[in-house]
Amino acid sequence: MVKRDVFFAEAESLYINEYMSLKDIASKLKLNEKTVRAWRKLGNWEAKRNQYLKSKSSFHEELYAFSRKLMSSIIDDLDKNEKVDSGRLYTFARLLPLITKMKEYEDIIVKSDDKDTNKGLTSDIVKMIEKEVLGIQNNRGDNKC
Repeated sequence: MVKRDVFFAEAESLYINEYMSLKDIASKLKLNEKTVRAWRKLGNWEAKRNQYLKSKSSFHEELYAFSRKLMSSIIDDLDKNEKVDSGRLYTFARLLPLITKMKEYEDIIVKSDDKDTNKGLTSDIVKMIEKEVLGIQNNRGDNKC
């Protein structure tokens, strides 16, 4: 069985979705870096990675559009002197600061030229998402509840 048949798809996924460097992919899969570089060219991975990043970078735009629709429905209810659901108000209030944070995060990911480091979620980003997006207060090690 040829190495390409076994490792090509996994190497491609690591490069595009995990934003791993060619050197890291070669090391992880125990391949020669030249082989991985040739596969990148053969599979047009660079264009696929750019497309993947572009699709990820538009999430803030979708979040913004959703927030606008939610705001419009709240305004319509207010104009009709109808009671506005507190859940929608809460959701809207929580979404507003997230739009700019998501945009900043996406800009950092897309504009970063340092391709030798893994672009995965760091523990700081996970903690920020837990706290600010999901509202989870992580008190590990504390007895404060």
